[in-house]
Formats: sequence, structure tokens, C-alpha cells
Amino acid sequence: MKLPGEAEILRIFIGESDKYDGKPLYQAIVEEARKRGMAGATVFKGSLGFGVHSRLHTAKVLRLSEDLPVVVELVDKPERIADFLPELDKMVAEGLITIEKVRVIAYRHSKN
Repeated sequence: MKLPGEAEILRIFIGESDKYDGKPLYQAIVEEARKRGMAGATVFKGSLGFGVHSRLHTAKVLRLSEDLPVVVELVDKPERIADFLPELDKMVAEGLITIEKVRVIAYRHSKN
């Protein structure tokens, strides 16, 4: 797949313990994006954060949270991101979803 110079990044801020159809929400999002042939997805786990309820989630040694912040990022063409939004709306019951325009410099893989 060749991405154009102008693309979008879809960012989904959720909790590690959020579920969808019995599996971790971040995993369900990535699997759905892959099934749709999207360019790629990455999941980041945060060590500290808070959301709409202002409850602090932390990974301190003495107090391991079971609901650390998670960010899922997908970069693709604007129309593919737009097509994914209705499904994402069904999946994410609580969280923050943002879209930004990005300029893709390189999107390549080795042919090994």
C-alpha cells in the first residue's frame, strides 16, 4: 500500500482494562483495523494518566494499576479513517478519539 503525502492519524485514548466482545479493546481495535486493510496500528501503554473522571492511573511499584492508560494510533488515508469511525464508535464506550492531519515522509518495508 502506498500512502499519499497527506494522511491522517487517528488516536484513541482508552484504559487497559476496557473490553469489547470479551477481549481487550485495544486488541479489538487493532484486529478490526487489520481486517479492513488499514496501513498500520500501534498500541502504547502509559505509565501515568487520567481521563474524564480525573481518577489517576499509575504504574508505581507499590501500587500497580490494572487500568493503565492506553493509546492506539492508526495512520491512513483520510477516507479510510472516516470509514473506520462508525465501527470505532460502536467499540469505544468510554475514552477520547482524535484525528490530526499528518504528512507521511516514508512508508516502506524490506522485500525479504
